[in-house]
Amino acid sequence: MGNSKLYKGSLNTIILKLLSEHDKMYGYEITQKVKALTKGEFNITEGALYPALHKLEAEGLLDVEVAKVDNRLRKYYKLTETGTKETVNKLSELADYIKTMQSLVNPKLA
Repeated sequence: MGNSKLYKGSLNTIILKLLSEHDKMYGYEITQKVKALTKGEFNITEGALYPALHKLEAEGLLDVEVAKVDNRLRKYYKLTETGTKETVNKLSELADYIKTMQSLVNPKLA
């Protein structure tokens, strides 16, 4: 997708949605899952991902679990109870936004 500004505002929702489908994920795993699901259209950079993860953690939406994997520490992120509720809200907001944009861009399909 050419304009990263269009999906930058959806990054938190994307993260929350993925974590709602998977018990826990680490950062690189999230980037690769998004790349696979979008057939390479979305490439989330570490520079965008980690600040978003830290912000979601600070807001109490994510918990962090550290595990040793191949002699390295890996941070796994998972939803808190509040994060699970917020995911439902964010997905609803996004669906409403897409519907509204569709009615503006292509009223015949709305």
